[in-house]
Amino acid sequence: MPADAGRAWWRTAVVYQVVLRSFADGDGDGVGDVAGLRSRLPHLRDLGVDAVWVNPWYASPMVDAGYDVADYRRLDPRYGSLEDAEALVREAHALGMRVLLDVVPNHTSDQHAWFRAALAGDETARARYLFRPGRGADGAEPPNDWESCFRGPAWTRTTDPATGEPGDWYLHMFAPEQPDLDWSNREVADEMLDVLRFWFDRGVDGFRVDVAHGLVKAPGLPDAAGRDRRTEEHPGWDQDEVHDVWREWRALADSYDPPRVFVAEAWPARRAERLPLYLRPDELHTAFEFEPLHVAFRARPWRDVVDRSLAMAELTGAPCAWVLTNHDVVRQATRYARTQFPEKGTNETERARWPTEVPDLDLGRRRARAAVVLTAALPGVLYVYLGEELGLEEVEDVPAERRSDPIFWRSGGTDPGRDGSRVPLPWSGDAPPFGFSPPTRADGSPAAEPHLPQPAGWAALTAAAQDGDPTSTLSLYRRLLALRREHLAPAGPMRWLPTPSPDVLALAREGTDVQCWVNLGAEPVALPAGARVLVASAQVDGGVLPGDAGAWVQVADR
Repeated sequence: MPADAGRAWWRTAVVYQVVLRSFADGDGDGVGDVAGLRSRLPHLRDLGVDAVWVNPWYASPMVDAGYDVADYRRLDPRYGSLEDAEALVREAHALGMRVLLDVVPNHTSDQHAWFRAALAGDETARARYLFRPGRGADGAEPPNDWESCFRGPAWTRTTDPATGEPGDWYLHMFAPEQPDLDWSNREVADEMLDVLRFWFDRGVDGFRVDVAHGLVKAPGLPDAAGRDRRTEEHPGWDQDEVHDVWREWRALADSYDPPRVFVAEAWPARRAERLPLYLRPDELHTAFEFEPLHVAFRARPWRDVVDRSLAMAELTGAPCAWVLTNHDVVRQATRYARTQFPEKGTNETERARWPTEVPDLDLGRRRARAAVVLTAALPGVLYVYLGEELGLEEVEDVPAERRSDPIFWRSGGTDPGRDGSRVPLPWSGDAPPFGFSPPTRADGSPAAEPHLPQPAGWAALTAAAQDGDPTSTLSLYRRLLALRREHLAPAGPMRWLPTPSPDVLALAREGTDVQCWVNLGAEPVALPAGARVLVASAQVDGGVLPGDAGAWVQVADR
């Protein structure tokens, strides 16, 4: 791309999240790969996205879908080669799309060369991780009371390589196969900077930063003493020293022409007070707005979410990064398909209802379509998750033997985990694998079954089936994103408009005559007199917006 092109593209972009193993399979082994993604880049171009965010593609044992990295500079062979990665970047750029990668700086895989050396007794390698002696008699108790995000204790005991006796413990805030790095060790910081350079030098435009509030732990690793890591200040998260890391990373990103960018996955407990610190001008560029992932489909909670997020954007100068679904949560069509909580739900409360409340997926999809009409109208960046443009629902009945999420296994099967939102995409045909894989492998043998089973009912949701249907979810996304680029990407701040019902939200943006109206109730509502509908998530007859629907309209006398 031209050296001066899009220096602030990330402020208004539409970014598509690719779970590589579930996007498209190019070689027939049942696992998506870079070849499959390259073959489907025209789909993303036609959808209207500005950038592609690829979940971890590094060499990995895949205990946690690649978030357990064994080698940050090498692609996992199941996904392809470094040459394939470089070709993807070139081809995406040629189509006018940037490429973002995931970087996982909080922990490595237990198969990383550093950690293998540490377990073998290499003191230099050991100092790069958080090994500590245990408490109690013979060190048999973990060094502190921290809990893993994936259930159970955050510590695993090692075996002394010389004696075979139980040894020290190592910290893992996620799975035991994901040992946490010690970011007080300068070698760790230098290694991660070099990893960033490695990919920036190959044309990658930026990174999504996994667990950006992690990395640095409180000195002495004190007990959490019952504090909830999600709602209370916890010694394992959000320490002030982490901002020194982000300043170094930002200086590196700014040294490139054009500058590279970062988006943070950050969950500080005191979000309103602490998240702005990550978005200072010399730190990270943006951070995900996570409240839309859980907010109920109700007007007042949605308005509160928007107001809070825009207030933070005003404070920091960083654009909001809106996301309705990602690889860690229940898909929005399913979240909206059951009764709605007063304010918001959680992954746990959503999944707890699966055995007892049958989802109304038609209703869920209508609401999901309305929600994207709303978020696409808001100032900032819009993230689209794998398959949301097809209206896919959560697959709730993945057999236990096919599940791979460590949340499922570490909870003893009581929490189904995240596999249901990571099922391979349906591209064409009337039966699985729905074009996800080619019919045969290169040697002529039949292609393998997709790594997670696809519902037979997805035949009507394939990209091919929706392609020529003007009422389909795919057509809605294409039209919506084209209009967003034309009318709203360059527009100014927003303001709420008065509406005839408390169940309806309406907003306008400075510099455009386009208004967004979203009916989050069941009763129909009249649009403004003389409004011309540009795009709608449901049929609008006689200027009346039905329930659970949204529309963009042009109003001459705004």
